[in-house]
Amino acid sequence: MLDWSAIDTVLLDMDGTLLDLRYDNNFWNEQLKFHYAQKEQISVEEAHHRISQEFKKVAGTLNWYCLDYWEQTLQLPIRKLKAETAELIVFRPDTPDFLTDLQQANKRVAIITNAHPDALALKNRHVPLENLCPQQFSTHQFGYCKEFQELWQSLQSEFPFDPERTLFVDDGEHILDSAKQFGIRYTLGISNPDSGLPANNFQRHPQISSFAELPKLG
Repeated sequence: MLDWSAIDTVLLDMDGTLLDLRYDNNFWNEQLKFHYAQKEQISVEEAHHRISQEFKKVAGTLNWYCLDYWEQTLQLPIRKLKAETAELIVFRPDTPDFLTDLQQANKRVAIITNAHPDALALKNRHVPLENLCPQQFSTHQFGYCKEFQELWQSLQSEFPFDPERTLFVDDGEHILDSAKQFGIRYTLGISNPDSGLPANNFQRHPQISSFAELPKLG
């Protein structure tokens, strides 16, 4: 599937790629509506409807991922509430070994996540992600999420890489499309980002359910 000798740089998504997406899905799709319903004194069904409408307004933009935006929009202490279920923050089973193998193979590795810096910090406090991959970027520092070409341009200026010799791994096909549009040669989808949900099927990019499926790093 991959020729590691042709790859110098590996860019990795975080949530759903290195970490189990169950934590984020549980918070944003389940916990949040209960907290909002309680605050507004409405039914959970009405809370779900209102929050869904707010989600639609900013889908595909940086605000979709922005804790400040959601705290202001929903008038809820999102950071505090997210910390309450932090025990769900866990690695996908194959992540530690894969990151260790990349280090030992002397690949240039960086996490590029749409997560807010405070969300990234929370993850680092609960799993030893920073030890295994110290180079980490939140797209918020660039002002664009991965869906935008401006992000890739800014990232390349900050962390120079040759797109022809770069692998990017993500659980979102539309984000892989964006990376491919920028010219990143190797793209790879994670088909089972949430351990509690059925696997996805990628239409335009190769996919794996485990890093163990990849050729062994020499």
